[in-house]
Amino acid sequence: MKLFAASLSQYKRLLTKEVRIGDLLIGNNHPIRVQTMTTTDTMDTLGTVEQTIRCIEAGAELVRITAPSKKEAENLLNIKNELRKRGYNTPLIADIHFTPNAAEVAARIIEKVRVNPGNYVDKKKFEQIDYTDAEYAEEIDRIRARFTPLVKICKEYGTAMRIGTNHGSLSDRIMSRYGDTPMGMVESAMEFLRIARDENYHQIVLSMKASNPQVMVQAYRLLIKQMNDEFSDIYPLHLGVTEAGDGEEGRIKSAVGIGTLMEDGIGDTIRVSLTEDPEFEIPVCRDIVKRYSENTPAAASGEAQDHAAAECPIQAYNPFSFVRHQTVAVNNIGGGQVPVVIADLSKVPQLTPQSLEGIGYRYNEADDKWNISDTAADYIYINQPETGFALPGTLKVIVPYENWESSSDKTKYFPIYDAISFLKGPTADSPIHFVMIDCPEDMAHLSAVAQQPNTVLCLSSTQQNAMQAVRAACINLKQQQLTAPVVFITDSNWQTMDEHLIHYATETGALFLDGFGDGICLGMSNEAYAKATSLNASGRNYLKNQSPEQFINNTAFSILQATRMRISKTEYISCPSCGRTLFDLQETTTKIRSVTNHLKGVKIAIMGCIVNGPGEMADADFGYVGSGPGKITLYKGKEVVKRNVNSDVAVEELINLLKENEAWTEPTP
Repeated sequence: MKLFAASLSQYKRLLTKEVRIGDLLIGNNHPIRVQTMTTTDTMDTLGTVEQTIRCIEAGAELVRITAPSKKEAENLLNIKNELRKRGYNTPLIADIHFTPNAAEVAARIIEKVRVNPGNYVDKKKFEQIDYTDAEYAEEIDRIRARFTPLVKICKEYGTAMRIGTNHGSLSDRIMSRYGDTPMGMVESAMEFLRIARDENYHQIVLSMKASNPQVMVQAYRLLIKQMNDEFSDIYPLHLGVTEAGDGEEGRIKSAVGIGTLMEDGIGDTIRVSLTEDPEFEIPVCRDIVKRYSENTPAAASGEAQDHAAAECPIQAYNPFSFVRHQTVAVNNIGGGQVPVVIADLSKVPQLTPQSLEGIGYRYNEADDKWNISDTAADYIYINQPETGFALPGTLKVIVPYENWESSSDKTKYFPIYDAISFLKGPTADSPIHFVMIDCPEDMAHLSAVAQQPNTVLCLSSTQQNAMQAVRAACINLKQQQLTAPVVFITDSNWQTMDEHLIHYATETGALFLDGFGDGICLGMSNEAYAKATSLNASGRNYLKNQSPEQFINNTAFSILQATRMRISKTEYISCPSCGRTLFDLQETTTKIRSVTNHLKGVKIAIMGCIVNGPGEMADADFGYVGSGPGKITLYKGKEVVKRNVNSDVAVEELINLLKENEAWTEPTP
């Protein structure tokens, strides 16, 4: 299978065709390029130039600018000339949606155009149309007639192109035949790619973006397979999770989707779509990419890493669809239950009731009661036999076997062993046995441990390609039809908050997206933990004044939410803003979040304009979409509920819409 460049258990870049964008080369094992998109009005030449320069100086290797009409496309020449006059030669990309004439203008001016096959020719009306094969072929001919002129211009001017499919903007024609599916996304792009190839034009990059990382990952994998099967060629891939949002959650969601693919060597350029100023996207991109460059020299050379995980049987693994691996229930772990979160408190010097505040438990001394949040950890890991104080009734404790024997409450405290000690026995009389499996060093013991009753496997790896090593263990379990629940243990030795987020989201998110995992436990090395707890002169730590425990607990729940394995809070599908945006997206997102963040499991889309409107928010329950200056249209799903609401009352109207649909609960004090 050419989906993975080496094997399921090694890292190696997937070899793609080489594409030139100005003076920049991507694909063909060239470095992974990072890019972003401006948020200014494209007709504001100096404003766009200044923002582009900030992005370039932050490290952007390509900068995209929206061209919603012919006049903006024409103004790209002024923007390009001013940048070149100031000494900036970074390639520019025109972002095109509904306007082929704008694309044809832009293709003569700048280095690359992006077209969305879902709306470049087709118009989306959310209609179900039954096509005969002959009628469908006529539609392809119509696309060919409209798209070919752009291909010829790009070929003449040496302009590159991105065929950028978005999950939420599939045409009615594609939806009618393929449905709202990853395969529909692939075919939407392939129709345009076939036309380009017929014209002998190959300077093409492709993308399969979605706000749901699970859909996004499946679509890219299917696209690679389809290109390889049909052409024996794979074009460079632009990776991104669209409408990821902002803050920690936006970074986690992006890293889950992008990182999952990059772990398998997939991806030639990336963009992290945050609802923040575009220059803030670049450091996140660089943190993702450096995992496969600075810290993995093999990535640049295309050679597999030295540390290969144990080989795993590929026939037991289907990367193209999500099927959760079936396990038995051991207490509240496995058996189809949502994955548990285990908080590592072993580095806390002195445990007190206040030690649990960061993991979702707040003790009210006056009432002698615990307040438990929706993101409260299910287990804690400690080194001593007991905490020394009465715990909340729902919280359970994991302790080393040698200490567990001294624990007084064997219904709340459970032992954890290394694999060899567990198999040598004798084992404890406990309803749960947690057993550490280091991958691949303990693979010889995996089967024997997994067959023991009441066993929960705690999989981890210290190898450079840790995700592949753990995945190999999971696939072996599946191949042998062993159903012991699995908890993923992932430590971080990185230095900054973004680096920790990306590390956790990539190494565990990739496994959850493939249907594995019944629990998650994140931790830090001693060095990273010491840095995270140290305060600087202003009294803040680099985790935004969070304790390591609070930061890690929030991250664990956000990873489970991003992978759709456990929904514990409101989800925001928020576009990153561009020159089409009709209101202050960052301010509005903050305002909506502040009044709705208690609505567990509700998905709210906040879109700057109709281009990123009903289509792009395919997963949302409710939508808040700019429809004109100072005007908002509200959606329930894909249905318009209220049009042209004044923006000064639109948030209140959104709350009313939530109440009308019984999606609103009053926040607790």
